Amino acid sequence: MDKIKAAIIYYSSTGANYQLAQWAAEGAGQAGAETRIRKVAELAPESAIATNAAWKKHADATRNIETAELHDLEWADVLIFSAPTRYGNLPAQMKQFLDSAGSLWISGKLVNKVVTAMSSAQNVHGGQEATILNLYTTMYHWGAIVVTPGYTNPVLYTTGGNPYGASVTVDDTGNMKENVKEAVLHQARRAVTVALWIKNGSTNHEAVGEDQYKELAQV
Repeated sequence: MDKIKAAIIYYSSTGANYQLAQWAAEGAGQAGAETRIRKVAELAPESAIATNAAWKKHADATRNIETAELHDLEWADVLIFSAPTRYGNLPAQMKQFLDSAGSLWISGKLVNKVVTAMSSAQNVHGGQEATILNLYTTMYHWGAIVVTPGYTNPVLYTTGGNPYGASVTVDDTGNMKENVKEAVLHQARRAVTVALWIKNGSTNHEAVGEDQYKELAQV
């Protein structure tokens, strides 16, 4: 079978979504995918970053992470996005990157990409779900195949139960308040598995995950 290629594309100011991206790459790798992590370009000026110690620390620590380019979108079978919420919407940095993909969209090169997304905010109801759903709206225009975690694994109930994608609350220095690692690993593995079905075909896909659903029924 052809190997699935997964691009994990993130934006992070103080580090939470970078950590989510790392876990997503780990989960995708567990499912057999070739992975790459890319950050979208920072649009904020250095003067603004310098006023926030946590933001500056993270920016300095991740300067060597490669910047996302359009060829990363074209390369991947699976796209895993992670970005914090900004007033219930995507940060400008991520939105600008998605908006720049018009040439790929018009040529049909984004059709049937498997997509899933994650987010964060500083409080439980800070807009995480809305941010993920807003990103998915762009994916529908691309003709991508959105794969959510839904309630396909009991671990979702231990991390807030967001069926659209893993989300987490963080403090003002970027420290996570919930342990969402297992939820992120599951979400990434699930996306890669669905991409395998699409790319290679499967006659037994209904049986995949059956044990997880049996577990879920007991929760």
